[in-house]
Amino acid sequence: MFSLKGRVAVITGASSGLGRTMTYAFAEAGASLVILARRIDKLKELKRDLESKGARVLAIKCDVTKTNEIDFAVEKTKEIFGKVDILVNCAGASKDKGALDMSDDEWDFTINTDLTSVFKVTRAFGNLMKENNYGRIINIASMYGMVGNTEIPTIAYHSSKGGVVNYTRAAAAELAKYNITVNCVCPGYFYTELTTDVLNTESFQEFAKVHVPMGRYGSDGELNAAIIFLASDEASYVTGVILPVDGGYTCV
Repeated sequence: MFSLKGRVAVITGASSGLGRTMTYAFAEAGASLVILARRIDKLKELKRDLESKGARVLAIKCDVTKTNEIDFAVEKTKEIFGKVDILVNCAGASKDKGALDMSDDEWDFTINTDLTSVFKVTRAFGNLMKENNYGRIINIASMYGMVGNTEIPTIAYHSSKGGVVNYTRAAAAELAKYNITVNCVCPGYFYTELTTDVLNTESFQEFAKVHVPMGRYGSDGELNAAIIFLASDEASYVTGVILPVDGGYTCV
C-alpha cells in the first residue's frame, strides 16, 4: 500500500525545514519530484542528493507569492513530466507580532506568504490536475490555525493558517468533481529554520512539557506518514480533512 511509483509530486518550500524532509519521503515512496523554493542554491544541493538516491527531480526557483513564477513552474512541470499528481503547499514565513502591534506590512507579508500563495499555487497546478482528472493537494497549515496561544504573539500567522484550514474545506468541496482531493495537515512544534531559536529556549521547552500531552516536540519524519497517506491512491475517499500532527496539543 501507499506506493507513489509513477506519480509526480510538487512540493513548495522544499529547500529547508518540513518541505525538505518531505521530499525524501516522497522519493522513498517512488514519486518523481518537482521541488520549488526561492533559494535555488539549496534546491540544487537537494536535487543532487535526491538524485544520488535514485529519484527523478526537477528543481525550479519559485517565489510562491509571484504569479508569473508559479505559472513558469507549471509550464516547466508540464514540459518535463506532462502532468502533476500531487501538490504539497508547504512554503511559508511569518512576522511575529501581536494584534495591537503588528504593522500593515508585517500583516500583508504573512498573509501573502502563508495564505494567498496557497490559493495561487493551487489554482495553477490544480488546473493541470483537472486536465488529467486526478489530483492530491495537501496544504500544510499549523495547529495554530486551529487555536490561539498564550506564549507567542503572532496574530497574522494564526489568521493565515486558519485561512488555510477553511480554504482546504472549500477547495475540497469545489474540486471533488475533478477527482482532486484537498486535505490539510496541521503540524505542532517541529524544528525548522524559523522555529529553532524559539524551541531551543528553556522557557519554551518547559511550556511544551506542560501544554503538549506527549510532552515533547515532533521529531524529524513524524509528519511523513500523514503526508504519504493523503497523497496515495488509497486515500481516494478522503477529502476536506484537517489532520493535526501535534502530539495532542489541540485535543486539550
